[in-house]
Amino acid sequence: MQQRQLNVINTDDYRLCFIIPCYNHGVTIGNVLKRLNATSYPCFVVDDGSDKSTKEELELLAQQFHQVHILTLPTNQGKGAAVIAGMRAAYEKKFTHVLQVDADEQHDLNDIAKFIELSQNQPRCLISGQPIYDRSIPKSRLYGRYITHFWVTLETLSRSLKDSMCGFRIYPLKETIQLVNSVPIGRRMDFDTDIMVKLYWTGIDSLFIPTKVIYPNNGISHFNILKDNLRISWMHTKLCFSMLRHLPYLLRKRKNND
Repeated sequence: MQQRQLNVINTDDYRLCFIIPCYNHGVTIGNVLKRLNATSYPCFVVDDGSDKSTKEELELLAQQFHQVHILTLPTNQGKGAAVIAGMRAAYEKKFTHVLQVDADEQHDLNDIAKFIELSQNQPRCLISGQPIYDRSIPKSRLYGRYITHFWVTLETLSRSLKDSMCGFRIYPLKETIQLVNSVPIGRRMDFDTDIMVKLYWTGIDSLFIPTKVIYPNNGISHFNILKDNLRISWMHTKLCFSMLRHLPYLLRKRKNND
């Protein structure tokens, strides 16, 4: 499929880069970077304590693609920690927005232009993918998303967050950095949902673009069904209690949106 042509706009008001958290994705990261390199946007790959073969592959890719910058964490700290490290690096370089992409080839990169166009028109919003799955998705992951969606609706008193677990999204960087500097954010697989809900509490709405998400045969996934589901359950417990502090704002927001 031919990728939609990007209208690359980087000005003082809108400067975008990619962030890719990478943990032992040496087999797949190259294909992702080849696709992203065609867009002319800089890319920060955050090596989250990967193995030797992945580190060697990242070094070769950084030499091949001049827009790719490798950030290395000394030990594995989790997807959320890697994304936040990338955000801090991008913010120091004066970028205003970051587009988060996974390293495992699950995301349909043909939709990048749609994401950027909507973000440029709504620069203060979080722009997120709303996954369209095929039969490759494991049933446990699919049902888990339904459960998370129920809790997110309760935590925000809104149905506007159509999917909170997709890692294909554009963040407004200033507002996101302000949030991660002020409250704890999940550092592992709880990151995507935790930060979206807490951004919503601060007044950052999320807009969604339907996009295909696949689970490739022999794909690389670091989701631990037991540990990560327990971690996500604990996250929702904390969000529900924390939501009470934001209840007046959420009720006003819901009333204004009715």
